[in-house]
Amino acid sequence: FERVTGLASRIFKCPMALISLVDVGRQWFMSNRGLGDTRETPRKMAFCAHAIMAKEDFLIVPDATKDFRFRENPLVTGPPDIRFYAGAPLISPEGYKLGTLCVLDRVARPGGITLEEKQNLMELA
Repeated sequence: FERVTGLASRIFKCPMALISLVDVGRQWFMSNRGLGDTRETPRKMAFCAHAIMAKEDFLIVPDATKDFRFRENPLVTGPPDIRFYAGAPLISPEGYKLGTLCVLDRVARPGGITLEEKQNLMELA
């Protein structure tokens, strides 16, 4: 899993990339690139929880400080100071969204990502 997050971090030029699994009360990281020793966060703080609940097959947050779902989030208002998030769900063979492969940055990306970048992240997931 470390190779996948390393590759995603380089492809998207993001200092952070995660493979997360989300359960009822938390998200935990199978692989963590750029968040130090953090191995889990409460689900209520998890961008990835929003990604797996979304009707769309992908979640992009160009600027977390301007998104009502995240602007008060401690991961946005303090370290690691997340501004940009893009996540593709990890889907089981039965069709359940279990978690995500996501990339994050401390710099907002008002333009989001390109269609090709979205396809790349979805294929890596």
